[in-house]
Amino acid sequence: MSSLKDIKKNYDLINAVDWDMTPEEAIALHLEWGPLRSQRYYNSRDNANETVYFVINTWKKPPILTLVRRKGFDSEEMGNFRLPEKLEKEFMDGIGKYKGIYAVDGRIRDWLKKELDV
Repeated sequence: MSSLKDIKKNYDLINAVDWDMTPEEAIALHLEWGPLRSQRYYNSRDNANETVYFVINTWKKPPILTLVRRKGFDSEEMGNFRLPEKLEKEFMDGIGKYKGIYAVDGRIRDWLKKELDV
């Protein structure tokens, strides 16, 4: 996928996005037996389950918004995107410019849902 417009056209992919998924929960769900947000996740763990979610990677400059598809031990980046400059600055200031992989929430999630007509 080369752009958010490409993703926007893929209704199956858009409908598969778990907007509440965090990187930590994805790892717990697919790779570990860590705590999750609800019992239904414990009941659904197996290698056939798939999770699609967005993350923000700040290990490199600029921070990159990534759509991830995870199934069991496999992980695939479905696309990498730039945030609008204002949101990027606001996000980086909000996390103290620390490097890491972050969940998409707040104003960035609102912007993303608007861009994707969700």
